Amino acid sequence: MKIGVCVKQVPAKDAPLAILEGGAWIRESDIGFETNEPDTFALEEALRLKEKHGGEVVAISMGPERAKQTIKEALAKGAERGIHVSDPDFFKLDPLASARSLAAAIQSENFDLILTGLQSDDQGFGQTGVLLAELLGRAHATIIMSIEVTGERMKLKRELEAGWFQWVELPLPAVLTIQSGINKPRYATLKGIMAAKKKEIVTVERATLGVPDARTQQVERIYIPQKTKKTEFITGSPKEAAAKLLEKLRHEARVL
Repeated sequence: MKIGVCVKQVPAKDAPLAILEGGAWIRESDIGFETNEPDTFALEEALRLKEKHGGEVVAISMGPERAKQTIKEALAKGAERGIHVSDPDFFKLDPLASARSLAAAIQSENFDLILTGLQSDDQGFGQTGVLLAELLGRAHATIIMSIEVTGERMKLKRELEAGWFQWVELPLPAVLTIQSGINKPRYATLKGIMAAKKKEIVTVERATLGVPDARTQQVERIYIPQKTKKTEFITGSPKEAAAKLLEKLRHEARVL
């Protein structure tokens, strides 16, 4: 099987975020970056499928030069090669423009299967994988918890709400978005890290792909929520106080 895995580089979870003037994005010079956690589950699932069925895994990431580190980490874990869609302003793209760029960059690869994480830890749109499938004309399914490949078809387990699951069948080729927790991602070994230095990473400039920059949505402002405290005394008889408390929990705190 020839499997492509989309891996995104996102700000580290413990990074102290500083907002750029205008509020459209964060100041990147002072923070660290890491691989998007949901994508690590997609990568692990791709590696397991390769080990079971043979083939190769290709790591794909879009972003500035630093995004290559995310690809190198995937190569160290077992991916055979990488594709870097280079664009320093990729954060300005909406999910549709991102999907169009990825589709244009990998169109000629003819992957049997493309895996993405369910969503990104930074923007969390959860749309890129599905849009990528539509643009490539592939079958697709989301929130995948299990993949069983038999010949040219797959049996998939999808997570629904309230503890329910759904089994579906899809033909190959396809695009799947993987739910976190489907597996336990591996760590890169020293041997894998050394081997990754010799593996190929092809860089494609996004500007050369002929993809329009028109956006269907735009981030107006990013801000850090302000924590506030408020104390309110409820007066009246026990019955009246209980009724007021219930009303506030239901309509103000929205915990009931």
